[in-house]
Amino acid sequence: MDVLVVGAGLAGLHTARLLARRDLNVMVVDRRRSLSTGIRTTGIFVRRTLDDFDLPDHLLGPGVRDVLLYPPSRRAPIRLTSDRDEYRVADMAALYEHTRRAAESAGARVLLGVRYVDASMGFVRFAGAEPVTARFIVGADGARSRVARDLGLDVNRRFLVGAEIVHPIASGTTTPAFHCVLDPRIAPGYLGWVIDDGRHAHVGVAGSPDAMRTGIRHLLDAFAADAPGRAAPAGPLERRGGPIPVGGVLRRLACPAGLLVGDAAGAVSPLTAGGLDPCLRMSELAAAVTAGYLRTGDPRMLSRYDGDALRTRFRGRLLLRRVFAGIRSPAAAEAAVTVLRGRAGRALAARILFGDGSFPDVSPRLADLAIDHPGR
Repeated sequence: MDVLVVGAGLAGLHTARLLARRDLNVMVVDRRRSLSTGIRTTGIFVRRTLDDFDLPDHLLGPGVRDVLLYPPSRRAPIRLTSDRDEYRVADMAALYEHTRRAAESAGARVLLGVRYVDASMGFVRFAGAEPVTARFIVGADGARSRVARDLGLDVNRRFLVGAEIVHPIASGTTTPAFHCVLDPRIAPGYLGWVIDDGRHAHVGVAGSPDAMRTGIRHLLDAFAADAPGRAAPAGPLERRGGPIPVGGVLRRLACPAGLLVGDAAGAVSPLTAGGLDPCLRMSELAAAVTAGYLRTGDPRMLSRYDGDALRTRFRGRLLLRRVFAGIRSPAAAEAAVTVLRGRAGRALAARILFGDGSFPDVSPRLADLAIDHPGR
């Protein structure tokens, strides 16, 4: 086989589809038996992603233009309003299935219920399937990637831990808005949020694991009890959660045996913890680099997948992440929201929440280097 992709999340499936379209023999494995289980993302897509990628409209909720920022007291939130739809929330279980079908239609094989064990010299062992040999391995296996360790690549070391309650809501009972609560008592170093996709409400918290002394489930339940903007549940609750890498894109992302994408690569905004936009963009770059390397055998192709170069795009956000992480008392959070009420503060908040920045931008020339045949 040409390429083994470990992990059938959005990054892995999108990379697999792009590689299969380039006439490579691609197989995807995932330990989950169903893509509707083990979901770890809220599913928030930002405007830049919606503009640049062909996402199925029927799997996306209504556009969100308003963001409300609350201090710990929950009084007098700051409302920021865009003149464009800035966010839409996807039905991620359905989107994973859609992306799986697209990968299979392009020629990739997707095997669920197969757990990656280890890899050495292109020989890959699984629990639940016979071993295989692969010319190249793509690690799309999450924030704590085993593939990264086996290939000698960098691993994530800085995390937030997040948890979320998702439940159905009655149609027409909410107005699209993104509610964000800055309160270190429930989300130290990050925030709590409420947003919905028109059918389901998402209520979550995330923060620094070393500061969550009472446990994230307890903090989430406390927040959800009176979270602003939350609609009453109209069905059963689903819980999601997991680590969120916020150290930025890793430096050593590729070697002759494979490369990393998605959370495994640290492709998450250090400040906002948003990972779906860089997930898709880095998958495009990874597919181009992988196909070019396998076609030419030239290791210089791999140097185009350079974590150091990508990190230059968000030095400011790494700095702000350290500032954000330092807000550990309600008084400090109240003061931070007070600063954001001023003209300069509102402009900064709007730039972060509504800005056009993204990474990486894949140039047409780079993508063309890896294409021998038109995509199917």
